[in-house]
Amino acid sequence: MVELFLYIFGALFSVMNPLGTVPIFVSLTEGETKSYINKTSFLTSINVFVILVISFFIGKYVLAFFGISLNALKVAGGLVIASSGFALLKGEFSKNRGMNKERKKAAHERERISLTPLAIPMMAGPGSISLLISLNEEFNNTSQIITTLFAVLIVCVICYVMLRSSQYIVKALGSNGINSISRIIGFIVIALGIEYFWAGLSEFIKTVL
Repeated sequence: MVELFLYIFGALFSVMNPLGTVPIFVSLTEGETKSYINKTSFLTSINVFVILVISFFIGKYVLAFFGISLNALKVAGGLVIASSGFALLKGEFSKNRGMNKERKKAAHERERISLTPLAIPMMAGPGSISLLISLNEEFNNTSQIITTLFAVLIVCVICYVMLRSSQYIVKALGSNGINSISRIIGFIVIALGIEYFWAGLSEFIKTVL
């Protein structure tokens, strides 16, 4: 179970890349009080946890409704995950996640930014959602489900801590430090995406042959 936890934790943390959300979070909460920042960090983490748990338990039924197989999900999810990894590796992820002035203003006009854009699509995006759906198909006994949910919870707790400490992280690492770490994570995400892509594709090849 420890190996399973480490596998799920590492995969989910890499795909979600909360460090990449930190500069955006600082931008969206600029000028706000500490209590507002703490509250937004907490609500964002709660939203991410709820979205991922719902994806884990209900995602497969959504796939069944649309007639999408697990192998097709792995191929598509692998491509999405790998593309996110390439964006991270090339230093374009923050740009893709970034917000222009109009979008930032619209976000502030909403009562809360913890659901969108922070939870969706920044951390609980297509990559992490497809990953959770695939995990549900692979690990479905009680102990594996508990381990998966625990890994999701720990990742969300770390997300909360990072967002709450976002201003200190930006000051300590700077933009160059964040980009460097994001590119390292990007390489891992690419490998993970290729792994999922090949797992789905190989099963398709076996059925054809």
